[in-house]
Amino acid sequence: MKRLFLKCLIYAILIVFALEVYVRAFHLTKDYPSRYIDNYGVEKWVPNQSGFSVTGNRRQNFSEYHINNSGFNSYREYNPTKDKIEVALVGDSFIEGFHQHYYNSIGKKIENRIKDIDVYEFGYAGYDFADQLHLVHSYKKEFDLIDHIIFGLKFENDLTRGEYIVVKDRMRLETPLFKTLREIKILAYAQSIGIIDPVRKAPGKLISFFKGGNKQKTELTEEEQLLKDTENNKTYLENFKNLIHLYGYDKRRYTLLIDKSKTPKMFLDYLDNNGFRYIDFSEALEASNKPTDLIYDKHWNNNGRSIIARLIADYINKN
Repeated sequence: MKRLFLKCLIYAILIVFALEVYVRAFHLTKDYPSRYIDNYGVEKWVPNQSGFSVTGNRRQNFSEYHINNSGFNSYREYNPTKDKIEVALVGDSFIEGFHQHYYNSIGKKIENRIKDIDVYEFGYAGYDFADQLHLVHSYKKEFDLIDHIIFGLKFENDLTRGEYIVVKDRMRLETPLFKTLREIKILAYAQSIGIIDPVRKAPGKLISFFKGGNKQKTELTEEEQLLKDTENNKTYLENFKNLIHLYGYDKRRYTLLIDKSKTPKMFLDYLDNNGFRYIDFSEALEASNKPTDLIYDKHWNNNGRSIIARLIADYINKN
C-alpha cells in the first residue's frame, strides 16, 4: 500500500512538472508585470518591463506589451515639449491595450493617420475617472505641455467615487506570496480558465449556507430598479462635479471618450449645457460590418481599436 501511494505521489509530481513545462513552452498564460505606487500616490506599472498578454483558454489572444520609463504600455517614451503637437490618451484597460501588440496600439494607429503628432497612452487596468484626474494633476508640469488630453469615461463604473484614494486591494497582488504564486504557470493557467474559482469560492458558499444565506434573493421590481438607477446616476453626476472641482478641468484641452448608448441622458445634458466636449464611439462601432470586440470579453479587437483611432484622429484634425 505504501509503495502504491509513493508511486501515485511521484506520478502526480511528474504530471504537474510536465504540465508546467507545457504551459511555459507554449506560453498558454500571461506574464504579470509588477505594479507600484509612486511618490505622488499614482498607481502604475514598474518601468521597463516586457512580456506577453494571453487571453482565452486556448491562447485566443496573444500580444506583446512593453512598459516604458513612465510606467505605461507604449512603444515610445513620453517627452512632451512646446515644439511638438502631442495628444494624451488617459484611461483604463481599453486604453492600456494589453489585448494588442504594443507597437500596433490605438496611439500608433492615430499617429499613422496624422503626420507630425506624438500620442502618449496613459492606460492602466482599473483606472476610473478619479485615477485619471489624479494622474494628470500629479504630473501637471508634464501634462500642461500636451496639447490635447482625451479621457476614456464609462459612466456606469468610472464615477463611483468623488475623490481619489489608493486602491490597496490591487497592491496586495505585489506581496511576496502572490508574486510566488504567479511564477507557477500551471497555477496561473488554471486560474485563467476558471478551474480554481469553484475551490476559491467554496468556503464562502459553505459559510453562507450555514448562516442561511442560500435563500433566493428577492429581485427588484421594474419601478424599484428604475428608482435605484436614477439615484445612482445622480450620485455619479455629483462625483463627476466633485472631481473636476478638486482637480480642475481644462475644457479647451480636455475631451471625454464615451459610449452615448450606455450614458444616461441626464449626464449627456449636463455635458452639453456646460461646454464639456466628448467623442461618442457607439454609432461607429455599431455601424461596423465586422466584430469590434473580442470573442471572450468586451475589450476592443483590432477592428474596434482602428475605429476608435479613426474617430480620435478625425476629431483632432477638426480641432
